[in-house]
Amino acid sequence: MSYMLLIVEPVGQRRERSDAEGRRVYERMLRFSETLQTRGVLRASESLGSAAQRVQKRDGRRDVVDGPFAEAKEMVGGFFLLDCDSEAEALAIAAECPAAEWCSVEVRRIAPCYQ
Repeated sequence: MSYMLLIVEPVGQRRERSDAEGRRVYERMLRFSETLQTRGVLRASESLGSAAQRVQKRDGRRDVVDGPFAEAKEMVGGFFLLDCDSEAEALAIAAECPAAEWCSVEVRRIAPCYQ
């Protein structure tokens, strides 16, 4: 089964870190990713930037709204796409993720949108 771990972090948290602190955190996440790859459960992982745009199409008209979005208290800072034998395994991996120490790791099963 496929699961996605979404790294959900407070908006602005990255700006509060020094460059050295940010690099240390990033290195920890890279090592975690390498561990998952060695275990054979990692399909993909990426860090995401804080800038975003939202696209909506209504009545044939496309609207693009630039972020950051004032109402947002959190942002998706990255993801890990995993192949796991069970939800329990995905939750255990999420608990191992270093980011769980400074933000939340949301676990979602990959499924069709009608489920």
